[in-house]
Amino acid sequence: MSAFFERFFGDFLQSREYQEITLSNPLDMHLHLRQGAMLESVLPFSARDFALGVVMPNLNPPIMTTALALQYRDEIMRLSKDLDFVPFMTLYLHENLDKEELTHAYAQGIRILKLYPRGATTGSENGVREVVSERILEILHIAQDLGFMLSIHGESNGYCMDREFEFLEVYEFLARTFPRLKIIIEHMSDRRSLESLERYENLYATITLHHMLLSLDDVLGNLMHPDLFCKPMIKTPKDRDSLLACALSAHPKVSFGSDSAPHLQSKKYSASAPGGIFSAPIALSMLASVFAYHDKLENLQAFVSDNAYKNYGLDSVLGDTHKVIKLCAQSWEIPQSIVCENSAISVLFGGKQCVFGRISK
Repeated sequence: MSAFFERFFGDFLQSREYQEITLSNPLDMHLHLRQGAMLESVLPFSARDFALGVVMPNLNPPIMTTALALQYRDEIMRLSKDLDFVPFMTLYLHENLDKEELTHAYAQGIRILKLYPRGATTGSENGVREVVSERILEILHIAQDLGFMLSIHGESNGYCMDREFEFLEVYEFLARTFPRLKIIIEHMSDRRSLESLERYENLYATITLHHMLLSLDDVLGNLMHPDLFCKPMIKTPKDRDSLLACALSAHPKVSFGSDSAPHLQSKKYSASAPGGIFSAPIALSMLASVFAYHDKLENLQAFVSDNAYKNYGLDSVLGDTHKVIKLCAQSWEIPQSIVCENSAISVLFGGKQCVFGRISK
């Protein structure tokens, strides 16, 4: 798989001197942890390497109330109690949200509303039919006044490679209409989104590992790789290169968000494969590898922590949390999959060599 990937890392260990990096409070600003047995299987990988994860609410049933969000948070904290991990919860935006529920959510520490256009991705069946409807705009006025942030899976229902670009007009409309509302372009995948990011002070973004390293050729240029199918779609080499450059520069309005989204192989390898890439086991190590390869290790702390700390206002959320992760250049083979229930979950770049690894405590 991926001639680009092979070129990218092929001679890394031979051409680079030994390097080590220490990261303080790494943060994953877009994370799917699922529920039940899958939650138990995947949570340790994120909780081990990250101090905080922004937890997505597209469960079954979706996290549409404060009570459900707190119940889910408590379950995550119970399962990760020895790993010093903060689950930063989100609330699924829907037409029946009102001021009372939003006020209660904010009082309980929930700071992010998650907007799914209906049908845009996994678990979006209960999403918003019309983003700019009178009711949704009314909810967003309340959210702005209370101090929420708005995180959006921003895709239209158009041609799959243009969906993010077509949704930019919605991002820009919302940015103009709610200038005090911080709005997140989740998992930015189209280089044209960078222009909107620069144009509006209250627009921010996250970038995934897979969107900065892969192009559509890796998904289906030769054989079809269902493990690399995700939404938004992995796009062109030009998009990949622009996103990688943005990440390597540690653009102050951009944070790391893995969008690690596990699915059982029994569902992934089917005629109706769901979108989603499971990257949690390698996210931090691979980021270090990428930044080291490009001689940009000095920017990794900002991309994976400092930017989000500032942009999301995480002082009160993280409190006294101080998680230190040390990584060094040491080759290790990425596992093909992890076991879950009676199936398995494929790991991004499984079977390949990662050139940075965590130094065990």
